[in-house]
Amino acid sequence: MDKLLIEGGVPLRGEAGISGAKNAALPILCAALLAREPLTLTNVPKLNDVGTMLKLLAQMGVKVSRDGATVTLDAAELNNPVAPYELVKTMRASILVLGPLTARAGEARVSLPGGCAIGARPVDQHIKGLTAMGAEVNVEHGYVHAKVTRLKGARLFTDMVTVTGTENLMMAACLADGETVIENAAREPEVVDLANCLVSMGAQISGAGSDVIRIRGVDRLHGTTHRIMPDRIETGTYLCAAAASGGAVRLTGTSTSYLDAVIDKLMDAGCEIQGERDAINLKAPQQLQAVSLRTSPYPAFPTDMQAQFMALNTIADGTAIIRETIFENRFMHAVELIRLGANIKIDGNTAVVKGVAKLDGATVMATDLRASASLVIAGLVAQGETLIERIYHLDRGYERLEQKLLALGARVRRVK
Repeated sequence: MDKLLIEGGVPLRGEAGISGAKNAALPILCAALLAREPLTLTNVPKLNDVGTMLKLLAQMGVKVSRDGATVTLDAAELNNPVAPYELVKTMRASILVLGPLTARAGEARVSLPGGCAIGARPVDQHIKGLTAMGAEVNVEHGYVHAKVTRLKGARLFTDMVTVTGTENLMMAACLADGETVIENAAREPEVVDLANCLVSMGAQISGAGSDVIRIRGVDRLHGTTHRIMPDRIETGTYLCAAAASGGAVRLTGTSTSYLDAVIDKLMDAGCEIQGERDAINLKAPQQLQAVSLRTSPYPAFPTDMQAQFMALNTIADGTAIIRETIFENRFMHAVELIRLGANIKIDGNTAVVKGVAKLDGATVMATDLRASASLVIAGLVAQGETLIERIYHLDRGYERLEQKLLALGARVRRVK
């Protein structure tokens, strides 16, 4: 199993390109199931999760071709509306095939998903929504089994803000009979990117990016070409790495427009940030200041950036209070950061991080995708060598991480 060896103490400097967003690419890949014509996507990141999703779609009968960052999907011969446990167990986003499969094929059997161990992410909101649209949905032998002749438009209210739930129901509603209204919808930019792709395929959607989305069903969708948006979490991760290491970087192929809450916190920490049309420049201060934060659904501070800011706060001046309100098990990286010398106290969903003068390299273990990123940031700052184990988590969400860090001057290498 691969490990990552980092020799810390080098400020990141230079330029790196940001890849397409994993959390936009995965639902948009599933949107191909809704049409009988090819869907071509550009700026698709080369990640393990994307590879898993392409395998999942291929075994359903979708013809998949890939050329670098361009993927073409042809679902004309959709013949096996099943998502087996073997493919679903490593990736919770696999549930995103449920809505489009039910709408297009009239039936879907999708294994209950696996993925990161950061807490419960129940699929009951997906099931509740499809049931309200007229599907007969049962959970049996570890599979969600949905059947319907044709979905009917309905008024849907989710009990909690759920990104994948909003995406699943929005895709399903595109081929439903009549109008569907999703209330308490997720407002994330990735939801908007999916809606933009669906509209380009012929869907009638309004309100994406707000908490009420309206979809008027159509008889069929057609093929199109769509570019995946930049990855705002990858962007934020490299900004945090540059800030923590005391460096200065220019990130290209990205924008500040989806990162207001993250940019505000980095500026509170003392960073100088300048946005361009498709690039961001960051210069770190001589001494970072501690920044407290509370995670909440978009447009507030994203839970996917909490771990990276915890790493940054470990060497900042002062004390930061971090409250995690989205997932209940999302402080597992704290124990590993403490191994590097961090001063962190956990009480339920609150972490108190008191900055220390320095971190010391050690062997640590990644527990989930964003926890892995926090350990990389800490390793870049720590004196001596840090060895990060179980980095397959990183390969799920960060394209060419070592190459990008090397381009910024980091001393990092993958160890087999």
